[in-house]
Amino acid sequence: MRQETRRCLELDRAHCWHPFTPQDDWCSTDFEPIAIARGQGVWLFDTENRRYFDGNSSIWTNIHGHAHPHITAAIQRQAETICHSSFLGYTHPLAAELAEKLTRLLPGQPMERVFFSDNGSTAIEVALKMALQYRQQTGEPERNGFIAFVNGYHGDTLGAASIGGVSRFFDRFRGPGHPLHQISSIEDLHQLPEEIVRSTAGLVIEPLIQGVNQMRPWPPGTLAELRRWSTANGIHLILDEVMTGFGRTGKMFACQHENVVPDFLCLAKGLTGGYLPLAATLTTQEIYDAFRGPAENAFYYGHSYTANPLGCAAALASLEVFESEKTLEMLQPKLATFSSRLEALGNQSPQIKEIRQVGLIAGIELHSHPTRSGKSVCQLAMKHGLSTRPILDTIVIMPPLCTTESELDFVFEALQSSLNESGH
Repeated sequence: MRQETRRCLELDRAHCWHPFTPQDDWCSTDFEPIAIARGQGVWLFDTENRRYFDGNSSIWTNIHGHAHPHITAAIQRQAETICHSSFLGYTHPLAAELAEKLTRLLPGQPMERVFFSDNGSTAIEVALKMALQYRQQTGEPERNGFIAFVNGYHGDTLGAASIGGVSRFFDRFRGPGHPLHQISSIEDLHQLPEEIVRSTAGLVIEPLIQGVNQMRPWPPGTLAELRRWSTANGIHLILDEVMTGFGRTGKMFACQHENVVPDFLCLAKGLTGGYLPLAATLTTQEIYDAFRGPAENAFYYGHSYTANPLGCAAALASLEVFESEKTLEMLQPKLATFSSRLEALGNQSPQIKEIRQVGLIAGIELHSHPTRSGKSVCQLAMKHGLSTRPILDTIVIMPPLCTTESELDFVFEALQSSLNESGH
């Protein structure tokens, strides 16, 4: 083990606290964490210079690959100018330009206003608070609750957690959060009591596919029906496209598959190509106008790093790469390859219970077994140069959009080898 690796692990175990991680397992002497030192394209390299395919896009963020020269250069140029200035009381050219470009990405009914924040959780917080304050300022203060879906995941800040549906993450935080009514399906929605409907400010969903719920797609037409129902009942539709945005599903946004424009569109992760923390909540001019007038109507919410210039530079560069490299156009044949390789994997691997896919997002669920688990298969995959994480016994495969077909071959060969070695 190199001295650099040894020092990193010693300091980490002494001082770091990792997310979603049982710390006794992490600090066990039987476990040796991987220390990532650099990235290039779809590959990660650890401090021992071992190479791994970035099979979940660094927790669903990376779009164009690591160290992309265009994005890297944009960040470097901006760093030489200014790294941060306040967006409270000031503006800057990159934020203004990025806001304009984001509002033009959804055709049809425009979403003309952009509120910047830091991450997916805060993008959701912004939408929830705007939806509530909008009702207070338009004569409907009784509309103070939300509808969300069982097993949904919308972030970990207190407001976002209160509408989450994954019990192991959120049950202990229910009390202080927003009033919530959870549903499982469109059928549940249509059976809601009228008093629930009348007291609801917004309906929140991860469009096309739930992420943390082991990558489970919605039935076709779900999103279009939610738009119809929410419009008919005067309820704001809030789309959490933190995971699905920026090409993951084969279109720029998942909602475009069903020609739906929401009242709030929440973006993060891939917004900067996966390079820097930045989030955006898009909404309509009608909602924005309700916050004009006297000072007490203002939206008193924000973060120190709102509209951070480095993040805006990365986001603009990422959108430029979408255009210059024709990312969405070049993605289409890869989606066909991805689907065929998933099908072949399922046919060859009796350990697999079900494969669920939307675009370049896949969840490979394993049959329950006393010694084989999603975690153990992912640990084997690391030995074959594939880095990813399971959700329970579902292995997540979400490669960067720039992945080549030969690199996809590598992914599925590593998966097949890992499944074979897991035995049983």
